[in-house]
Amino acid sequence: MDQLYLARGNTDLRKSIDGLAVLVKEGFDLDPFSSALFVFCNRERDKLKILHWEHNGFWLYYRRLERGRFQWPAEGIASTMTISRRELRWLLDGLSIEQRRAHRAVAARTVV
Repeated sequence: MDQLYLARGNTDLRKSIDGLAVLVKEGFDLDPFSSALFVFCNRERDKLKILHWEHNGFWLYYRRLERGRFQWPAEGIASTMTISRRELRWLLDGLSIEQRRAHRAVAARTVV
């Protein structure tokens, strides 16, 4: 599974692929050419971008909410945090990544 890095606080989303890649490399000391997903949110918490390198080019995903806000973590000690795909789904659905009421992940049991 690819790593998911969430940029805490807000990011100027006028940045496009090159600007976000520089932020990943110089600001977070991470490799933008890795297979990781890098997730950024604006100050108003109603837009986000996801930067992703695949084979020979970047993908730039963009989401704008017409109503509501993303439950984005405030800037903390680290400028990035690693999250799971499940936590990203929660964020995209308008929920907090610290879900207390979510079901725990279950792995299939094998019969021996």
